[in-house]
Formats: sequence, C-alpha cells, structure tokens
Amino acid sequence: MKHTATPTSEDRVSTATSDASGGGRKRVLVVDDFDDAREMYAEYLEFVGFEVDTARDGMEAVEKAQSSEPDIILMDLSLPVMDGWEATRRIKQDLRTRDIPVMALTGHVLAGNAEHAREAGADEFVAKPCLPQDLENKIRNMLKPSKARKREGQEG
Repeated sequence: MKHTATPTSEDRVSTATSDASGGGRKRVLVVDDFDDAREMYAEYLEFVGFEVDTARDGMEAVEKAQSSEPDIILMDLSLPVMDGWEATRRIKQDLRTRDIPVMALTGHVLAGNAEHAREAGADEFVAKPCLPQDLENKIRNMLKPSKARKREGQEG
C-alpha cells in the first residue's frame, strides 16, 4: 500500500496525458540556446509525462512551432540566429501558430522586460533560474481550459 504525500511519477504522467482537452500527451517546445538549461527542462518535462521537442534558436523555434504544433512553447529571449522576441512575434502573427501559448523563460529580469515580452506576444513571463517543478505548475495552469483559468484567477 502506497502512502505518499506527493504525486508519484506515474501520477504525474497520467495527469500530463489527460490534461486540458483530453487527447494524447501535451506537447511542449523548449527553446533555449544553452544546452544544459534546454536539456534539464526537456528531461524533467518528459519525466512528468509531457512530449517534448527542443530548438536551439529562434528560427528553429518558428519552424518547429509550424511543423509540430506544440501545445505550449517555452521561449528563451536571448537566442542566436533570431532572438526569442522576434520568434515570438512571428509565431503570434502566423495563423497556424498564433493560438499556441508562449511562455517567455529568460534571464532578462530588468524592469520592463516582462511588458516587452507580452508586447511581442508572450502569454507569460518567467525569470530564470526557475525550478522545474514551478515551471511544470505554470505549464499545467496555462494548459487548463480558459474557463478553469478564469475561475482560478477570480479566487486569488
């Protein structure tokens, strides 16, 4: 008999596979040019049951958003080839990808950067470093159906 206070990896996997709209595992695109950060977040999110794809620069992020249609994108803002600001703008301007939530995940924590990220189209702004569990919680919250998010926002 199990007596655990926290969810097991099996519990998390079943939650990730049945999130929001009920079909299949939710797909996350992790965009970061720093290999360690990208791999850490990708491995953790896979461990808790998400399907994960990765990109190393903004151009690759735009291409993968169009081709794999992720459920959410974690976008670093300081990227080579095309920065995350421009990649987010392009994703949000494209009819095929504009409804994909984008979470700006960045070390850019100067005043005004969260607002600039939102102006570029980011739906959420998270400062790095961010604990993987906290990131997971924010992802799950963003993937909830909008009525549940609105109700939750009114409670707090």
